[in-house]
Amino acid sequence: MSAQQETFIAHLIELRDRLIRALLAIVIVFVVLMPWAGDIYDILAKPMMDTLPAGTNMIATGVVTPFFVPVKVTMMVAFVLALPWVLYQAWAFIAPGLYAHEKRLALPLVLGSTLLFVIGMAFCYFFVFGMVFKFIAEFAPKSIVPAPDIEQYLSFVMSMFLAFGITFEVPVAVILMVKAGIVDVAKLKEMRPYVVVGAFVIAAIVTPPDVISQFMLAVPMCLLYELGIVLARMMSKPSPQEEAAAEYVAPALEDTGKALEEAEAAQGKGGKA
Repeated sequence: MSAQQETFIAHLIELRDRLIRALLAIVIVFVVLMPWAGDIYDILAKPMMDTLPAGTNMIATGVVTPFFVPVKVTMMVAFVLALPWVLYQAWAFIAPGLYAHEKRLALPLVLGSTLLFVIGMAFCYFFVFGMVFKFIAEFAPKSIVPAPDIEQYLSFVMSMFLAFGITFEVPVAVILMVKAGIVDVAKLKEMRPYVVVGAFVIAAIVTPPDVISQFMLAVPMCLLYELGIVLARMMSKPSPQEEAAAEYVAPALEDTGKALEEAEAAQGKGGKA
C-alpha cells in the first residue's frame, strides 16, 4: 500500500471517529432530556397556546403522534445544545489542512454562522410567533374554535425556524462572496434595490400569507445585508503590516520596471548600431 493510500485511509478513520464523537454527544444530550420531552414540547407550543381561547388545547390526530412529536422536538433541542461540540469536531478535522490565514477566517465564520442561526431561531420564537399567531387568532371567524394539530404545528415551526435561521446567515454569505472575489463592496451597494425587492419576494414565499411575518422576515434580511457590507468592507481593508509591505514593494517594483525598460532601450540602440 502506497503512502498516499495510507494517508487517505487515515483521514477516513479520523473522519469516522469525529462523526462518532459528534453523534454520541447528541445521543447523550437526547437521552438526558427525554424525561422532559413533554415539557420541552410545551415550551415550543407556548406561543400558540397563549393565543388560543381559554380551555382550548392542541390535538393529535395520529395514534403515536403524542409520543413521536415530543421526541422529534427533544432531538432538535439536543442537536442545538450539542452543536458546539459537533462544530469542534468538524473544526478539529479540517483545521490541519488549512493555511494560517484560512484558519483566521474560517473559525470566526463557523462560530459566527452558528450564532447567527441560533439568533434567527430565537428571534422567530420570541417575536415572530407571538405576533403571527395573535394576528391569525384575531382574523379567524368567531364561529370556529381553533384546535391546531401538533404534527402540523411542528412542521410549521420547523419551516419557520429554518427560514429565519438561514435569513440571519446573510452577513456570512456577503463576506464569503467578497472574500472569494465574486463581487466587491461597491457592487453590493449597487445591488441594494434588488436585494430589498428579493427579500420581500422570499418572505412572501417562505412565510404564512400575512403581512406581519413577511415584514418581520424581509426587514431583518435587508438590515443583515447592510451589516454584511459593513463587515466585508472592514475585512477587505489591508492590515498595517500589509500596507507597510505594499509601500516597500511598490517602489521596488517600479524601479525594477524602469531598469528593465532602460535595458531594453539600450539593447535596441545597440542592435541598430
